[in-house]
Amino acid sequence: MAKIVDSAQLFPPIGNATHNETALNFLLACAHWIDRCNHRIGHAATWAVLLAALISAGNAVSRYALDLSSNGWLEIQWYLFGATVMLGAATVLCHNEHVRVDLVYGRLPAKARAWIDLLGLLFFLLPFTLLVAYLAWPFFVDSWTQQEMSSNDGGLIRWPVKLAIPLGFALLSLQGVSEVIKRAAFLAGRYNMDTHYERPLQ
Repeated sequence: MAKIVDSAQLFPPIGNATHNETALNFLLACAHWIDRCNHRIGHAATWAVLLAALISAGNAVSRYALDLSSNGWLEIQWYLFGATVMLGAATVLCHNEHVRVDLVYGRLPAKARAWIDLLGLLFFLLPFTLLVAYLAWPFFVDSWTQQEMSSNDGGLIRWPVKLAIPLGFALLSLQGVSEVIKRAAFLAGRYNMDTHYERPLQ
């Protein structure tokens, strides 16, 4: 995970900096702002897990003890699960905790890993996330304009969960931009970041 530090600790004062250093300083400040925003959103998304668990437990008790239930209670659980995944994905990327198909990556030196990350972000992640965000937006707009409802009895309105798709991929795209900036600065020797990656336990 990249260390969020005061850029003044890494760069000389603006008055003594070259144009390139000033531009890099600004870009790193933008990257840190993206990190902080996504971290807050991701932290909020973790509460959706607890809420979904409580609703699930409450719905089970209500169904078996009182013979009361509703499709709305079932649907809100997968709405919350979708929010957790879509709104938390950017935070996972920021913390370098996403799953990799890792054959040699973990054994490479820090700069080689940074190059792999940079190329992967530029040529794979960002084109994909931006495309999905673009294609998913009309999917949400149609649901919003039609006030689409679930076809299940007692089901919920559909547009909130469909909004999570373009929103989640937009946040992931922003985080990808942040990671590109940080890795480019690291490779230029102008930014200190922790490139350590530990494979998840299988």
